[in-house]
Amino acid sequence: MFKLIPRENVSPVLSLLGPLFSVGLTMIVGGILFYFLGVDPFAAIKMIFWDPLMSETFSTYSIPQIFIKGAPLILIALGLSVGFKANVWNIGAEGQYIMGAIFGASFALSLYPLESIVIFPAMILIGVIGGCLWSIIPAFLKVKFQVNEILVSLMLVYVAEQILALASLGFLRNPDGAGFPGSRNLNQYTSASNAEIIVGTGIHLGVLLSLLMVIFFYVLLFRHSLGFKIKLLGNSPKASGFSGDNSNKLIFLCLTLSGSLAGLAGIMEVAGPAGQINIDFNVGYGFTAIIVAFLGRLNPIGIFFAGIVMALTYVGGELTQFMLNLPAAAIQVFQGMLLFFLLSFDLFVHYKIKLKGNK
Repeated sequence: MFKLIPRENVSPVLSLLGPLFSVGLTMIVGGILFYFLGVDPFAAIKMIFWDPLMSETFSTYSIPQIFIKGAPLILIALGLSVGFKANVWNIGAEGQYIMGAIFGASFALSLYPLESIVIFPAMILIGVIGGCLWSIIPAFLKVKFQVNEILVSLMLVYVAEQILALASLGFLRNPDGAGFPGSRNLNQYTSASNAEIIVGTGIHLGVLLSLLMVIFFYVLLFRHSLGFKIKLLGNSPKASGFSGDNSNKLIFLCLTLSGSLAGLAGIMEVAGPAGQINIDFNVGYGFTAIIVAFLGRLNPIGIFFAGIVMALTYVGGELTQFMLNLPAAAIQVFQGMLLFFLLSFDLFVHYKIKLKGNK
């Protein structure tokens, strides 16, 4: 039998090398997976990580798409990182992302075809509120009854998916859509469209907001007293209590803040790249953002680069599916390997493994 013994001195260098190690090992093991799927592993890895950035054929389209796909990942991961630092585990950001999109889109479509400059900012605000309200449920149950926030937030994802299906087939279905599921296209509703801010690239306001939020959360976590309180709660709850901080308020804040960011990502996506509420609206950004948060070491700057790397696997994965006929599930497994190897590396960095009874 084995047991884990915490290391007295954790190497900061090895800790920083974790993301690089996980990416490298993911390439190796992922290449083996691609080989057994009948795809040239070197061609697949090159197409995922190199061609979207450097290929003359693909880079013009791919580079803007990396930032577009990275924006929701970065926004959600920033919110999650605050909670993770406080040992508050919101695993249901996918549901909050969905509800933010539904709330914001419902508001805008209820006013169709009215045109007003007020609609878009109000839609964003209501989307944020939608994500926040969905996260209040696990926050309240955690604070009031000590119910595990992991289970509650995760189960609420499936409730949100059912509401998404109901919206697509029912109360938000396009009356001019010949009976097909899905709402009106918000990109065709000028006042509710998250239009391009750089013409011809598809880059929208959500990309800019994700960059601004990186700066905001860096200041919050490393230059503000609230960030210190959050980290203290995660590192030593007893010390946090002795300092006079209200742990319940901090837990509530962490969960609602992460829900708000997920809701913001949802409304930006539905008003921009997605364009409409439909059954397939959610593509797993809320779950993938967990990988981004840990790959970025819960640091806003690291999360930005981790989000770009993960977005690169999305864009490169789409290329391999199109050019090499690689199954979409293989790309999802490839992305999951990043978190698996990162956590495995951290295990050996922070713990020693010894046989029980062996002095």
